[in-house]
Amino acid sequence: MTDLTNLMQNNRAWAENITREDPEFFNKLSQQQSPEYLWIGCSDSRVPANEIVGLLPGELFVHRNVANVVIHTDLNCLSVLQYAVEVLKVKHIIVTGHYGCGGVRAALGQEDLGLIDNWLRVIRDIYYKHQERFKMLTDEDARADLLCELNVIEQVGNVCHTNIVQNAWNRGQQLSVHGWIYSVKDGIVKDLGVRVDGAEQIPKAYHVGADDS
Repeated sequence: MTDLTNLMQNNRAWAENITREDPEFFNKLSQQQSPEYLWIGCSDSRVPANEIVGLLPGELFVHRNVANVVIHTDLNCLSVLQYAVEVLKVKHIIVTGHYGCGGVRAALGQEDLGLIDNWLRVIRDIYYKHQERFKMLTDEDARADLLCELNVIEQVGNVCHTNIVQNAWNRGQQLSVHGWIYSVKDGIVKDLGVRVDGAEQIPKAYHVGADDS
């Protein structure tokens, strides 16, 4: 069995450091959480959401899965999304991918990976949808980087197509959905220039719960 003593020691050192800086921090944190942001990111251990954007516990609500995808049958992701939007009233949803994503690279290949192939199918669909753009790229890293970016953009759309987000907009709730990507090589986040603030920015075919007449 792996010895986890060092992790327990790290935890105590971390808690003591936080308490030294702000003696009331954990007392305030235990009362409630009121983050303004929902982060939908990858499970990759190299992408620690809070640290990347310099936020403390309680300031960022987080959902992570392999390759940061938003699938409309994934009750885990949708439950997090609903809680963030309807209960916590977050103002920003940030879908954040990262370059060098193993899930995205796997989706580019044809190796049989077992169960996870079903999860990565949505990324292969994105690759097929934009295949003409990939024909112009021969470098494998460049192809993977492009698919990482396109995946984020696609998932921003998937977030916006949910009735959870659209009902919030229909209620007049302030809510924006963003697409970012993170570089493991230098620690810098890049804004992909994708921001949706209301249903009028998405195709009418995806509109729900509002009268478009």
